[in-house]
Amino acid sequence: MAISLGSVALGFFLRAIMTDLWQFYLFTTLIVLGIPGTTMMPAGRLVGLWFPATRGRMMGMVTAGNNFGGMVTIPLAAGMIALTGWRWSFAAGGFIVLAVLVLVVLTIRDDPDDIDREAGKRWAPKGQPGRQARSLLSGFSTGQAFHMRTFWFLMIAMGLQQFARTAVSTQLFPHLEQKGFGVGTVAAMVSMVSFFAIASKIISGRVSESLTARYTYIVIIALQMLGMALLILLGGSWAVWIALVIFGLGMGGVGTLGPLVIVENFGLRNFGGILGLTRPMQILPEVAGPLLAGLTFDATDEYDLAFGIVIGILGVSIVSFLLTKPVDSSEAAGSDR
Repeated sequence: MAISLGSVALGFFLRAIMTDLWQFYLFTTLIVLGIPGTTMMPAGRLVGLWFPATRGRMMGMVTAGNNFGGMVTIPLAAGMIALTGWRWSFAAGGFIVLAVLVLVVLTIRDDPDDIDREAGKRWAPKGQPGRQARSLLSGFSTGQAFHMRTFWFLMIAMGLQQFARTAVSTQLFPHLEQKGFGVGTVAAMVSMVSFFAIASKIISGRVSESLTARYTYIVIIALQMLGMALLILLGGSWAVWIALVIFGLGMGGVGTLGPLVIVENFGLRNFGGILGLTRPMQILPEVAGPLLAGLTFDATDEYDLAFGIVIGILGVSIVSFLLTKPVDSSEAAGSDR
């Protein structure tokens, strides 16, 4: 986390003194390289180690912070740019990230011995979290996971699900405008989707403790499909608000359940490496999703066809999740060869 935060802070500071466009791209690369190590990867490991019995609800709270941060920092940054200009605003962002870096160095611990030392304190997790953490750390290696059928089905399922974000979420504003809603109304609608996405993180995290992360993931994808289907069917009706609530409840849980499903299947031994290996599959929706939305709109003057195609893609994602069976002893043994 410290190294990643350092990369992000450096990117902000360098942005504050940039003079050419190529520098913007270069310094942004530093920020992009640092982001994964500041968010989901360390969060998944830390929550899994410290709160093994309640990791679903804790992961929901942690990932809801991403949405809350976006809601707070965007208007703050806009106000600061208006008052001081963009250079000082980038510099201020760098100092804020540096402050977080110091807090990380002083407070973050991920060793089972550190967890044992907190046992019995009023704020400590119940049970024997140190022993449970050691059990999770004895999970599968990156190489073992790579040779398991479970890993490949998970990678496909998690990757295809991203089409809902790249081809639908990003087009909600123009879609709703095209259906006849005013700019102010559309802004309120999109904000409502964000609100229910935050609620979805907390709800899906809690549900995953009872239903498992894999089945909860299937539920939220089904909610996304239902929300998109209603967006197509309801058109410019007032009832489209209901569709957006359902879609928001489906979208938000993705950030929570991604790390949870990796921990659930492979443990924490090489959590970061295994989660990282699932990311290349997401290149497909990152590239194809916006193209799908744009091309279908050019051909039909609306986004309904793109949304319908994404519903079909999400159906394949659900099938892949259903084929993702818990790792059994024979598969684990075979992955060692």
